[in-house]
Amino acid sequence: MLKKDFDINLRSNKTVIVTSDFVIVGGGMAGVCAAISAAREGVSVTLIQDRPVLGGNASSEVRLWILGATSHMGNNNRWAREGGIIDEILVENMYRNKEGNTLILDTILLEKVLNEKNITLLLNTSVYEVSKSNSTTISGVSAFCSQNSTTYKIKGSLFCDTSGDGIVGFQAGAAFRMGAETIEEFGEKFAPDVAYGELLGHTIYFYSKDAGKPIKYVAPEFALKDITKIPRYKDISASSQGCRLWWLEYGGRKDTVHESEDIKMELWKVVYGVWDYIKNSGNFPDAENLTLEWVGTIPGKRESRRFEGLYMMKQQDIIEQRLFNDAVAFGGWAVDLHPADGVYDSKPGCTQYHSKGIYQIPLRSLISKNITNLFIGGRIMSATHVAFGTTRVMATTAHSGQSIGYGAAQCIKNKLLPKDLIEDKEIAQLQQTLNLNGQSIPEIPINQEGNLVRNATITTSSSLCLDGFSGDNGWCTLKTGVAQLLPLQAGINYKYSFYLASKKNTSIQVQLRVCKNTGYYTPDVILKNIEIQLLEGEQEVSFSFDTILEANQYGFITFLKNDSVSIRTSKQRVTGVMSLFNGENKAVNNNGKQVPPDNIGIDAFEFWIPQRRPQGQNLAFSISPALEVFNKDNLFNGFVRPYLGTNAWAANFNDEQPKITIKWEKIQNINSIKLFFDTDYDHAMESSLYGHPENVMPFCVKHFKIKDEEGNVIFEKVDNHQTIVTVLLSETVKTSILYIELISSEKNIPVSLFEVFIA
Repeated sequence: MLKKDFDINLRSNKTVIVTSDFVIVGGGMAGVCAAISAAREGVSVTLIQDRPVLGGNASSEVRLWILGATSHMGNNNRWAREGGIIDEILVENMYRNKEGNTLILDTILLEKVLNEKNITLLLNTSVYEVSKSNSTTISGVSAFCSQNSTTYKIKGSLFCDTSGDGIVGFQAGAAFRMGAETIEEFGEKFAPDVAYGELLGHTIYFYSKDAGKPIKYVAPEFALKDITKIPRYKDISASSQGCRLWWLEYGGRKDTVHESEDIKMELWKVVYGVWDYIKNSGNFPDAENLTLEWVGTIPGKRESRRFEGLYMMKQQDIIEQRLFNDAVAFGGWAVDLHPADGVYDSKPGCTQYHSKGIYQIPLRSLISKNITNLFIGGRIMSATHVAFGTTRVMATTAHSGQSIGYGAAQCIKNKLLPKDLIEDKEIAQLQQTLNLNGQSIPEIPINQEGNLVRNATITTSSSLCLDGFSGDNGWCTLKTGVAQLLPLQAGINYKYSFYLASKKNTSIQVQLRVCKNTGYYTPDVILKNIEIQLLEGEQEVSFSFDTILEANQYGFITFLKNDSVSIRTSKQRVTGVMSLFNGENKAVNNNGKQVPPDNIGIDAFEFWIPQRRPQGQNLAFSISPALEVFNKDNLFNGFVRPYLGTNAWAANFNDEQPKITIKWEKIQNINSIKLFFDTDYDHAMESSLYGHPENVMPFCVKHFKIKDEEGNVIFEKVDNHQTIVTVLLSETVKTSILYIELISSEKNIPVSLFEVFIA
């Protein structure tokens, strides 16, 4: 029994002192990835989250899907899913939760954090005060947990603010902005005017379910009564739910920090009014058995404070895909701005314009320009309002977050401040660490200097020479343009054959296209156009463009629209090869072609996008000479996803025992082996609501063994679904030969591997 007598003095809360190397405030996707990456590098981390779950807007409290450069597979960013820890999380979520239940994602995020012994996790804990040792240095933060009535005093060497509203940076005195910059300040022609609005608002979602019997609904008094106040009310249907209702937005003309509770109340008014309309207007008889299952209790915030870093990203950096010496991450979501009046605005719910490919994110935009030991991550990173329109999305912020985590660990180990990481030697080391852990910084390969593979002789049981795909599938009508994306090599005049069927005598336009920005995937250059005459019926068509490429790069063998013509497809799929369609994706403002207004600094171009499996089969074709782009040298070229070429070794289709042999002239001391598999970086892997056809990507090798020269199995994995498998050997293995045996499980997909890194 605990009994306390009256005390004339005020009592103090229980106070706990926590000291760690690195303190992260904010447990959204950026904070989670920053914490895990730093902890894996051996530094002590305290992760402070003011909510009961991790994940921020991706969590079960808000239920927005995690997206980034893949943009619902609706843009020209091929193989662009963010790598590293966010990829690990998304792949794991796909394996356990392809249906997109955010409650399961909650558990995956919690498990990932709890598995790291170097992380102290404080949930339901709100930071309310920042302490400084001098004007530019944070010494600690104070926080309170309402659930255990405990005050925490957290001290650290380095700090990261991924809190969304920037509580740490704000109290520490760091420079920040709210609202949109003028066109004149940065020369951003897409900068919005006051009429459109300077801030993006909040959103609250709801979910419904079929109760199997009629359910009545009586709306609360505060619910919106006049649905016509929502100009887009005709878009509402009985199936409307979840983050497909992203446009139920409000608050862009308010203080999105201090008036957030007022914004929430207005959004509840909207949500319950929308549900009242669905249930009681009589316009939706299919809603009779539906009941309201869940409504968000906190809004998903889009924008509030943005902090000024050592560099502020702007529109031109995104659209022109500018390169940075201190690049540490990438983005690729559209520049996505919303009218400030949100759901009550007659204008479209968003204005999205895409760049022609992914863009680099510099480390300088993740470091406060005023506070020497503060990283700024998540949506508060240093970007103008226009650039924020793309950098704000969760997969992008997570990608930047893990850059911060690895960078912080490097600082702590080497007694550096964040700004010191920008020096040539330090940034090269950080980029290497990031890429070795899957970051795939655009145009920057893994440095092979420490890879024992580079001094070895590699032989493989086979290497795929791709001379085409068999015509073992159905026909695809050219209702829209279709292209086969192929990794072509310089100096070769290829000859092609495709299989077509025509309803009548007609002709078809066939083009060889490439991207002007070599290494990317917007087919904005037509190298050659030929017209082919077709007869009624099925026929094999052979042709050559009589042109050669000056550099290795992807080419688009493009068949333009003709409703009378169909093209044969194949069941065969191969790493780094796919079909594309001049299709539409309304969810990301893709109408087949981007046609922006004049003089807003945005490019016009066509979209050529994939279809999601089980659709999107490759075209049946033959090519001569065969594509010799899957050879063993790809296993240590430093790229772990397609770029300029496949960058993968692949076995022949008929290789029943695929094997890689790595042999040295003398015995090596091996402590770790890192393998990079293909989990289809082109698949968007939306974390909630969407639903996906597979829980393991079909290109991923699920079962493999690693043996020494005596044939002893030193590692075996029988249920792999992850992109990167890192084998940390408990004892050094001394051997002059390693065998990697990969067991095939897909009849129409040969095994493949991007990279082997041995140390």
